[in-house]
Amino acid sequence: QVQPVESGGGSVQSGGSLRLSCEVSGLFYYSVGWFRQAPGKEREGVACTSGSDNQEHYADSVKGRFTVSRDNGKNMVYLQMNNLKPEDTAVYYCAVRNSPRMPFWIWNQRNEYNWWGQGTQVTVSS
Repeated sequence: QVQPVESGGGSVQSGGSLRLSCEVSGLFYYSVGWFRQAPGKEREGVACTSGSDNQEHYADSVKGRFTVSRDNGKNMVYLQMNNLKPEDTAVYYCAVRNSPRMPFWIWNQRNEYNWWGQGTQVTVSS
């Protein structure tokens, strides 16, 4: 059983930056995704990092603004979020897939992930 733990959420003005962190025990063996859920909307994939080949995938809405990275030695995954917009406001979740491989065609599918964190709130004001 893996329990990812997110941190780093908060409130910023439009154009600001935040960095989310997710601690994952045994990170080397897993792929990790970031998802978000805004009020009244479905949970959507934001970005992911695979364990086997260190590939990254992003939702079109965040490409060029968000960057996912990982430090296997520290068991940490990060989501650097720049140029934040009000539409980025959501609860952000870290999710762990029990495989180092992450085919690009499934990275944003919630049922491909085995363990989820509790979420951290990100609020962007205009």
